[in-house]
Amino acid sequence: MLLKKFFPLIFSYFALIVAAILLDYLLHLFGFPGVGRYLGIAGTLLILLSFLYSLRKRRLIEAGSPRGMLALHEYLAWAGAMMILVHSGIHFQALLPWLAAGAMMLVVASGHIGKFLLRRSREALRNKQQTLAAGGLSEEEIEKQLFWDALTLRLMTQWRMVHIPFVMVFVTLAILHILSIFFFWNWK
Repeated sequence: MLLKKFFPLIFSYFALIVAAILLDYLLHLFGFPGVGRYLGIAGTLLILLSFLYSLRKRRLIEAGSPRGMLALHEYLAWAGAMMILVHSGIHFQALLPWLAAGAMMLVVASGHIGKFLLRRSREALRNKQQTLAAGGLSEEEIEKQLFWDALTLRLMTQWRMVHIPFVMVFVTLAILHILSIFFFWNWK
């Protein structure tokens, strides 16, 4: 039962890793390993576009529905992360890119986990409320019975307090990585 509930979360996270490995393999198989270098740029642009959701949520832009923008955020961030994983490749001599990629994977994981736990908490509260109402309890009794569940849900809505610091670490490391590329680039 628990595995069934966690399966979509686990599947999406590992599908990201498998997709990156498969794309990297195909690029090497068909003689285009250098394309991975440019996937870092494309992946970064997709992740930057995914921040449109944050702008919509804070009403800085009016385009799109919040739900649609959240779905766009999830897909763009997933695709961008996959491209960046291909871009990062296996370069043990370069610590900063590995740290940035690791931070990015923490961001992806915290996003997946937060979305999953928040959805499950809402469903559990709604189901318990319906069960109590079907049992003939008054609104006041239901509210008392659901107090701790509602408090838990309220705390779950604060999961971004974990997600956003991971995002900030990732953004900082990514910017440092990009700046180091420009600094050490062979400009001849």
